[in-house]
Amino acid sequence: MARQMSGEPEAADHALERTREWWRRAVTTSGRERDSAEMVVKSALAATISWVIAYEFMNATSPAFAPFSAVWMMQATVYRSLVQSLAHVGAVTVGVALQGVFGLLAGTGPAAFALVALAALTIGQWRRLGAQGSQVATAAFFAFSTYVAASNTDSRMTQLGTLVSLVLVGSAVGVVVNLLVLPPMRHRGAERALRDLAGELQNLLADMHPVLREEDVLDDGCTSAWLSRVEGLDSTARQARAAVGTARESLFYNPRQKLPRNRGHNGFEGYEGLQQALERVTHQLASLVRSLHQWQRNSGGADPHDREFLRCYSEFLARLDAITQEFAELDQDHLAELTRNLCALTEEAGECRDEVSGCAARESLPLTETGRPYGILLVEASRLTEEFEHTCRVLRRALGEPEPKG
Repeated sequence: MARQMSGEPEAADHALERTREWWRRAVTTSGRERDSAEMVVKSALAATISWVIAYEFMNATSPAFAPFSAVWMMQATVYRSLVQSLAHVGAVTVGVALQGVFGLLAGTGPAAFALVALAALTIGQWRRLGAQGSQVATAAFFAFSTYVAASNTDSRMTQLGTLVSLVLVGSAVGVVVNLLVLPPMRHRGAERALRDLAGELQNLLADMHPVLREEDVLDDGCTSAWLSRVEGLDSTARQARAAVGTARESLFYNPRQKLPRNRGHNGFEGYEGLQQALERVTHQLASLVRSLHQWQRNSGGADPHDREFLRCYSEFLARLDAITQEFAELDQDHLAELTRNLCALTEEAGECRDEVSGCAARESLPLTETGRPYGILLVEASRLTEEFEHTCRVLRRALGEPEPKG
């Protein structure tokens, strides 16, 4: 018992230390912690302003509706706040209006509540309301409580109107705070997501090319592990796609994009092109790994006479490793340097791809034989090289750089 009690202060101290460390990172470094901290502070500010307006100036009997709506408007982007505010106000208005109608027609008994609940929950299923669909029923239930507590019909209608006014006030305050107080620019979130995807690709390639260079035969344990890892990249690719979409959306109606330091983010063509390229590379690498795995399963791996081909292919994958390592250090402030490095490495990858093709020709390898996927590996090498060449062109256009002649 004493041991258990002594462990409780230690756990509390540990939790407090983690909290302090979290806030330290939020204050000192740009990242997920800072994004979350900004949202917490802005939400608290919007809720406080809404509460003061509702309680001090409107003398509302249910002032909590205003801060609740204000916090709901703290979305990841200004555009999303505007869209959600319209849907939220619409959903709440419908819920309150349902109570007004059924209250006049059916009174305040259990049967009236059942009718209100049935109608509100049915309307809440409308897809156009999206995440705000549940607010129809929530508003209707709160409105029913307010309606029952009022003493007469005029007072009831006034209270219902006040509820809608509180939601309008809270939504407006939330949108204004999100618009004017550090309006979110999500390009750093897109960078982090792209770095994560590129980093996972780079780690996989870094494990693959030494094995292809050094081992006489492919090992089932290696190819199985590669297959499991490459299949797990799909979720990371989806997260990158969503992050880049949010980054583009964060520009809409955002006054921060007019600041000199943010003018370079007015177009996300480079990020979008990079995200699409990395996602396609993920699929192509998955095809490559599946071919190697099936090869190993069918024939025990590469024949020792094919070592030259796999050695050449390992050099090609090593170049891809270097390319993805550049992407894993993506930074908007150094995008021009990254593009130059990328294009130089892509040219080297193209030369290695040509060497792989030449090796297959010298060794007279059976490119059409299904059990030995030399042809598939050559096709994937060409596709991967073309993908990064296309990415070079996209990044150059995004930077306003001319295409190299020839």
